[in-house]
Formats: sequence, C-alpha cells, structure tokens
Amino acid sequence: MGEKEKNKKNKKQKHQHFNDQTTKSAATDFSFKLSSEVKGLRFGGQFIVKSFTIRRARPLELLKLLDFPSLLNKSNTNKLPFPSTTAFLPTNFTILAHHAWHTLTLGLGTKKSKVLLFVFESETMKLAVDRIWPPEIPLGEVNKKLIRGLTGYEMARFKFRKGCITFYVYAVRRVGTMGFSCADDLRTILQSVVALKDFLDHTAMLAMPNQRSLSYCPPVAIAH
Repeated sequence: MGEKEKNKKNKKQKHQHFNDQTTKSAATDFSFKLSSEVKGLRFGGQFIVKSFTIRRARPLELLKLLDFPSLLNKSNTNKLPFPSTTAFLPTNFTILAHHAWHTLTLGLGTKKSKVLLFVFESETMKLAVDRIWPPEIPLGEVNKKLIRGLTGYEMARFKFRKGCITFYVYAVRRVGTMGFSCADDLRTILQSVVALKDFLDHTAMLAMPNQRSLSYCPPVAIAH
C-alpha cells in the first residue's frame, strides 16, 4: 500500500509541474532550448491538417483572444500590451476546412485548430522577425520556417489545450542570453491562457458573433 501511495504522489507531482512552471518565472534557463531542438507543433495522424493555414494576428485580435477587452478602454496610453508578441490564428479557410474534414470522415477527423504565440525578448527582435516571416503559412511549414528557421535563437515552449483550440506559446531569445527581459509579459500571457474557458466548436463562430470568436472585432464594437 505504501508503494502505491508513493506512485500516486509522484504522478500528481508530475502533473502539477507544468502549471507550477507557468505561474513562477516561466523563463528560467533550463526551459530554453536551441530552436533546432525545441519541440514544434504536433499533428498525430491528422496529416491533412498540415495543409491548413494560419495568419498573423492584429494586436487587437491578440487582446480579444486572451480576453483583455478592458485594456482597450484605457485612453491614458497609446501603447497596447504585449508589444513584443506575435500571434498566428487560424484563417477562415482553416475553420471551414476543419468542419468539412470532420464531416467527410463521419466525425473521425479532428476539428481542433492551433494558435501560436511568440513572445520575443524585445520589441526590436519581434519587428525584425516579423519582416522575414510570412503573414500566412500552412501549419505543416511552421516547424521548418518559423521555429527551426530562426537560427541563433533559443525558445521555451508551452502548450495548452482549450477545447477546440490548442495554444502553443514560445518565448524567444538570442542564444547565450541570460534570463528573459519580457518575463512579465510572458507570465501574464501564460496565466491568461490558463484562465481561458474551453473554446466551443469554432466553426459556429463564423455565424454567431455573440460566441467567443477568433475573428477580428473592430475597436468601435468593443469600446463604448
């Protein structure tokens, strides 16, 4: 009995380790690996999903995705939060393609989409990388072009499943850099993703604006 209880305790500690990492510094040296070694996107057996596309999100879309609408109402600042973060969201084509694939396979095809968040160590680095990254890219090319393609960089990877959306968050810094200068932004983003409720079937979001949506919502509709 004592050995069984010990095994249960060890399993519980392993399960909690990831959440502990997100609520503490989330940017310690042991979390970072070379971009050529860090884990990329995973697709399982759903190879057709690799052809589905994601697009670069606008800053306000990122805030809406992370459920930060209140920040848009602050008129005392001209700078939006997370200036060093680049996000990629599913395109409308991807949302519809997931629905079609799920229907054609009689429910066996996945309806889950992926969202990518790259938190760079500085706004300057983000702007430089944005210039070389395409605004839209198939999911199957992300590992090669966005992650492995950043030579001379290190990344820390975090993964969260939120209903039909899987979030991949990458902290990005130069090789040899100690610490992470945007650790506060990274911590806030990770905590925000953890706090999100599971997303519903996103295929319905295209026709139901009152649901949680990945579609861009103009500031006029948010700030009153």
